[in-house]
Formats: sequence, structure tokens, C-alpha cells
Amino acid sequence: MPRALWLLIIGMAVNVTGSSFLWPLNTIYIHEHLGKSLSVAGIILMLNSAASVIGNLFGGSLFDKIGGYKSIILGISITLIALLGLTLWPGWPQYIFFLTLVGFGSGIVFPAMYAMAGSVWKEGGRKAFNAIYVAQNLGVAVGAALGGLVASYSFQLIFMANAAMYLIFMMIAIFGYRSIDTRAAKQTNILQENGGIKSHTKLYALLILAVGYLLCWVGYVQWQTTIAAYTQELNISLNQYSILWTINGALIVLGQPVVNRLIKPFQNKLKLQIIIGMVIFMVSYAVAAGAQVFSGFVAAMVILTIGEMLIWPAVPTIANDLAPKGREGFYQGIVNSTATGGRMIGPLMGGILVDLYGMPMLFAILIALMFVGIFTTVIYDRKLKESHNVAAQA
Repeated sequence: MPRALWLLIIGMAVNVTGSSFLWPLNTIYIHEHLGKSLSVAGIILMLNSAASVIGNLFGGSLFDKIGGYKSIILGISITLIALLGLTLWPGWPQYIFFLTLVGFGSGIVFPAMYAMAGSVWKEGGRKAFNAIYVAQNLGVAVGAALGGLVASYSFQLIFMANAAMYLIFMMIAIFGYRSIDTRAAKQTNILQENGGIKSHTKLYALLILAVGYLLCWVGYVQWQTTIAAYTQELNISLNQYSILWTINGALIVLGQPVVNRLIKPFQNKLKLQIIIGMVIFMVSYAVAAGAQVFSGFVAAMVILTIGEMLIWPAVPTIANDLAPKGREGFYQGIVNSTATGGRMIGPLMGGILVDLYGMPMLFAILIALMFVGIFTTVIYDRKLKESHNVAAQA
């Protein structure tokens, strides 16, 4: 891997380590420490995610206009200001404002990081995005493990640790990303080498694929919100809950050689990888629905992790393949805003469903949503293939 990609990997790991101190515990903090209902917690997290959606789209477009370095520095600066505010004033209602601002600032950073990764290692294909994905989950493993421990002493320390990690991330960006060149021409592939396939057809395909991706995130985010609160009701400790995310991150980092070997026969069949991942998600929700003790949630988390290892790197890879030259940032912005949209809708939907109908109904609906996601994934490239065939015959 090129040196520039290693710098992006290190920066992403530091970034996510800091944020992972806080995000797994947000619902618990709002519900138990601020005394608000799960529905209110869902609304607050929805505002955070809505701001992040705007940040994703803004950051992606900003990347195409001013480059990755300036986009990332702007996003880090906004997030750092908000985190300092949370550290000094973590009460109600200012928590809402600062958490929303965190969403906007961090939203600017992610599409720029992914677009830069695709630019600096074009020949790497899925490997570049997988490397960033692994770095994220290394941060999740470390941050979540430390977050549960630190929170057992003081939530104030959680906010301080998050801000400190973002300060380190800013130093890495200032001294490491300025010289990264993202202007080089992108390698073409079968989806974009033929001028007969218009850019709006590619965008249409990405938006259809994004529907299934959003539904995956609607389900996935329940582990950070409703399932997090549910584990507390089952007398599973904060430390044990944080261990679930440590297992998630560690399995992603350590299990890469095994997964790479398993997917080698169909490594170029990204659609099939996504569909298999969605089926695995369904199995995970079924296991979690029957879990009553910690070991049951561990099993469900391990299954969930295998599914996400297939889905999460595949979608930005497809977006990079679809993006016309000079629009890489915008397409990655769509992917990241879709994921954030799932994180926005999921907490509110889950909170309302659990408050009104209970956890069994939530798990049933999550499984049903995966069937919809499989359908949209199957059909997303239909018009692309039609356009390619027409262009080939012309």
C-alpha cells in the first residue's frame, strides 16, 4: 500500500477511536444520566445523524472543489469545537446542540477520507476501502473497550478523551495530508470506460443500491441504541456491553485473512457479497431476538460482524467504480450520507417500536427490511447493463 494510504489509515483509526468513546454510550447517557425516554434519545440521535447527512453531502462536494486536505481540516475543526463544548457543558439542553454540531463536522470528514483513499491507490480497488474500513474498526475496538471502562468512573472523562483524540487527528491531518495528491486521473473499469453509459444512469444505480445500504444501517444502529438499552434491562453491565463492540472491532481486524480467503472465489462479485451479508444480518437479528444472557448477544454480534465485513467495504467500492472523473467525492458523500441516514432513522424508529410494541416486534421488522434490501441490491445495476449492451451494439 502507498504511504499516503497508510497516513489515511492511521488518521481514520485515531478519529474513530475518539468517537467510539462516546457513540456506543450516547443512548445510555441520554436515557439514564439525563433522564430522557428512549424516544427522546432517538430524536436527539436523529438530529445528530441529520446533521451528519448534510455534512456528508457538503464534504463530498467540497472534496471535488477544494480537495481532501482542506475539507478534512474544516470538518475536524468544527467537530473539535463541538467536543470542547460537550466537555465543558454536557448537560441538558445544550447536549443537543453540541451533539448535532459533532454530526455535521464529522460528516464532512468521512467522504473526503474515502475519496482520498480511492484516489491514492486506484489499482487497489476494494483493498483501499477495506483498509479504511479495518482502520475504522480498529478504532471501534479500542475506543469502545476504553469507553466502557472510563464511563464507569465518569462520563465527563469520556467527553475529554474524545476531544483529545480529535486534537491528535488534527495534527496528523495538518502534517500528513497536505501533500496527498488527489488530482490524478482515475483508473477506468467496465462501468465507466464506455461513454455510452451516461452519468445519470450511474447515479440512478447508486441511489437504488443506497436504499438497501440504508436499511442495513437502520438495523445495525439498533445495537447502539435500543439493543444497548435492552441489555441494561437484562442486567448486562456497561463493561459487558462495551465488550460486544470490542469483539466486533477485533474480529474485523483479526479476521481479515480468513474473510479474504473465503471471498476470494467471488471477490469481483460485489453484488453477491452484499446479498450474502444481508442474509447473515437476518440470522444475527434472529439470534439476538432469542438472547437473554450475555453469551447470546456475543453470538449475535459475531454473526452480525461477519455480515458487515461483506457489506460495508463493498458499497463505497461500487460508488468509486460508478463515479465519473471529478465526482468521486460527491459519490462517496452519497454513500456516507446513506449510512448516516440509516443511523438517523434507526434510533427513532427503533425507540418508538420498542416503546409501543416491545423488542420482538422490532426484530421481526428488521428481518423484513433485509428482504427489501436484498431486492434493491439485486436490481440496482439493471439499467447499467442495459445501457452497456446498447452502447456495445452501437
